[in-house]
Amino acid sequence: MTNPQNPNDDEELVRTHAEASRRLEVECDFAGAAREALLAKDPRRAIRLATLGGDESTARQAIDELAMRLPSPAALGVASDLTARGAHRYAALLYARLDAHDDAAAAFALAGSALDAAESYERAGKPADAARALEAAIRRNADDAAARFALGSLLARHGRVEQAIKALQQIDPSVPERRQALPLLARAFEQTGLLDAAREAREEMERLGVTPDAKAHAPAPTKTTNAGGVVLYGRYDVVREIATSAHARLVEAVDRITGERVAVKIFAGLVEGAGRDALQRFEREARALERLRHPNVVPLQQYVPEGPAIVLAFMRGGSLADKMQSDAMSPARAVEIALLVLSALGEAHRLGILHRDVKPANVLFDDAGTAMLSDFGAAHLGDVSSTATAGAIGTYAYMAPEQRIGRPAEIASDLYAVGAILYELVTGEGAEPYRGAWDAAKAPSAKNDELTSEHDAVIAKFLAELPADRPADAFEARRMLSSLRWPEKVPAVWSTETNADERARPTETERLCPPKRLGDGRDMASLRHDEWLDREVLVLPLDDDSLRRARAFARVGHPVLPTVLRVDRAAQELWVAPPLGVALADAPRKVRRDVFDRFVAAIQALLASGGAHGYIDLQHVYWYDGELELAWPRKPASPDAAANDAAALENLARQIVADDGMD
Repeated sequence: MTNPQNPNDDEELVRTHAEASRRLEVECDFAGAAREALLAKDPRRAIRLATLGGDESTARQAIDELAMRLPSPAALGVASDLTARGAHRYAALLYARLDAHDDAAAAFALAGSALDAAESYERAGKPADAARALEAAIRRNADDAAARFALGSLLARHGRVEQAIKALQQIDPSVPERRQALPLLARAFEQTGLLDAAREAREEMERLGVTPDAKAHAPAPTKTTNAGGVVLYGRYDVVREIATSAHARLVEAVDRITGERVAVKIFAGLVEGAGRDALQRFEREARALERLRHPNVVPLQQYVPEGPAIVLAFMRGGSLADKMQSDAMSPARAVEIALLVLSALGEAHRLGILHRDVKPANVLFDDAGTAMLSDFGAAHLGDVSSTATAGAIGTYAYMAPEQRIGRPAEIASDLYAVGAILYELVTGEGAEPYRGAWDAAKAPSAKNDELTSEHDAVIAKFLAELPADRPADAFEARRMLSSLRWPEKVPAVWSTETNADERARPTETERLCPPKRLGDGRDMASLRHDEWLDREVLVLPLDDDSLRRARAFARVGHPVLPTVLRVDRAAQELWVAPPLGVALADAPRKVRRDVFDRFVAAIQALLASGGAHGYIDLQHVYWYDGELELAWPRKPASPDAAANDAAALENLARQIVADDGMD
């Protein structure tokens, strides 16, 4: 027998296990080779082989050995090597063992382990990032009850009780996570004063035999399926996902009850403190559609509060935007579509609903080719004899002049959008406001010799720069269009066989164009649209001062601060991301102390890096998705910018921090 006290015997045993490990590796028994490498006291080799063999038990033992035997920098190097090899889960486990929770979270996210990623982010003191990881998992799979439960628990732990309720309520009653969520849901209802809801939750607990101190461990996620497909809300068999945005998913589904094909729009904005504005828009769309029952409005089939989700009739004919990319159409067909859209708007305006985002993508077609207006998410509900809230809402190409500069929308704004669509349909070019005379090359009749000055005059009325010069309402607009005969021949002068998807990428000089989304209009002088990346950018003069300022912002790279996108020395241009959300000068509000503290931390990091903002005020501070955000300074840098920032933060705290800590 080998004497454990004899060093030579110990070395011989290590060599034996090392040789066995190499032999097993040659035979492709990677799990066995990993175990032998561990016995040979070579945890680096053991972890590599364990990842190849998928042996998590041995990998965990190797991770413990690495953490105990190696200095922290060396062990972190092993974790980094595992990441480079694509062994993200094992890298995450090692990072977590070394208390490098930020790196662990990133590796778990790459491994697709959202729950583990969220736990690591929370351990790293980043609950907002934890919530984002869980929200992303929910967007990928709306039936991920484990992620919903983890999100609700996280939000509750950090005082976001209302958001926690929303996440927990959306857990399907048929899955195990519902039982686990009930005690937390009942407590959350009680904290917010919803005593009837709390009583119902506790009654459900009693029926299910759930004790108030039920453990809050989330098991493996489950989903309701039908022959391998996802079923939404116990009724809608999902066919495919049509589109996904930051706050909603749109899926095609079949209604089990009626057998009809439907489009289900599911709200997905569940980030901590985020999505409040998006949720309001979502609910506003449902309210508008519930009131607006019209043959030229995409009909609402059902509103599902627990989603929340909107179930709409499925439009097989696609959108007007799709049709405009492929073929030109006759003026007569263009006017037919405009008349149907105006019919829908007339009823909407009668009910006090302004659409505010009429555009080709929001005009859909049914099987018979009938045009229907959709997407009332930007709608304003109220008395349309008054104007809607100010702010640039809509899509630039179809936005009325008053909306482009951030003024309130009104009935005439929706009519301008119809005119802009009509102009584009009959000319093939984007519309511009009509200021009393057509440029010779811009008149519709210049594009189609079958159109006359009378046709020009009607379209000009829609596109008038001043709202008062446009038709009085949608019904007058319909009468104006119907009073003329419109050509039925498809124009050849501007038609093209080149599909929009096949157009050449813009050259560098063609990359920037006028903005398509204006924000609040404060940055109009420098705002441009980047055609390459389909985003708005601020294009600013580049000089020594702006370059120093940009370097400081880029060094910090905090989400509160504006993002520096590009420094172009040749063109002497600095590109910066414009602010999102609403300036506090436009919509004053109180915020919680922790929200303000995160904002202050970003400014302190900027000052520590040698930079400064210099103009921290209500014009530059924005509220977006539950957080404060700082716009790029709109004035030149000053020598005392750092001192100004310190004083400005104290003043800002007095103005916006809520006394009770709640926003």
